[in-house]
Amino acid sequence: MANDILPYAKDVYLANHKETEYIIKNISEITKFPKAELLVGCYPCQGFSQGGVRNPSHKYNTLYQEFARSLSIVKPKAFIVENVSGMIRRNFEHLVKDQIKIFSEAGYEVSFQILNAADFGVAQERRRILIVGIRNDIGIPYHFPKPTHGLGYDLQRATILDAIGDLPEWPEGEFYAREFHWYYLSRNRRQDWHELSKTIVANPRHMPLHPISPPMVKHAHNDWRFASDAPARRFSYREAARLQGFAPDFIFPDTPAGSLDMRYKVVGNAVPPPLFEAVVRALPPVWD
Repeated sequence: MANDILPYAKDVYLANHKETEYIIKNISEITKFPKAELLVGCYPCQGFSQGGVRNPSHKYNTLYQEFARSLSIVKPKAFIVENVSGMIRRNFEHLVKDQIKIFSEAGYEVSFQILNAADFGVAQERRRILIVGIRNDIGIPYHFPKPTHGLGYDLQRATILDAIGDLPEWPEGEFYAREFHWYYLSRNRRQDWHELSKTIVANPRHMPLHPISPPMVKHAHNDWRFASDAPARRFSYREAARLQGFAPDFIFPDTPAGSLDMRYKVVGNAVPPPLFEAVVRALPPVWD
């Protein structure tokens, strides 16, 4: 079973995982859940995000209470939660502590850690908090996975070229082609082919630049400009998905809900699959 309030999230999920029971509804309205050994969640992060207003009182910030409610109903062997690393800022500290408290009271040994998706083969700087709980009666602690990619590890970090080098340079209709407004030009948005991408976001207006764009040069505080008049563009939604670690054959169906903005939103809100896989594979061997 899966749940979201975005119709296109359902369209994409079912196009790739047809066996799923997918419910489009506010989680607070769902009262029945199937039995499951693992419960995973990623509640909205607008209140914590570096790219958002960072409002500690934002209504989204307490959606973890709905996750705790579902946890108490399903009682899985383990759970995993992902969110932006901004959740650990001082003004959100009480929310993190409360999550640990209510998940622990639900019967779980809880731990959390900040992980960078780039350390697990994703061609993007993306630091996220992962909260993992193992049911108390199992009695086995959770140990977060060690990085596999980067200096001092077995594999080199993936680059933008590794992720999207085979894709066309100007995929018409797949990238946000509007002007670069003053806020976009307040910081460097570009990385080169042999570097990691900057963090993929859900808002297409703030999507990082494709490396074919000219470099950006700082002229003053919050004032960056292109080094030349050569054409520039943001990553397409399909490129963004690759930079999130999704497989090349991942399907984005053409449905009424699948506007360009919504495709970007679904991609930017996603958890990078290689990062999540590493966290899941580190769970203790207690599955039926």
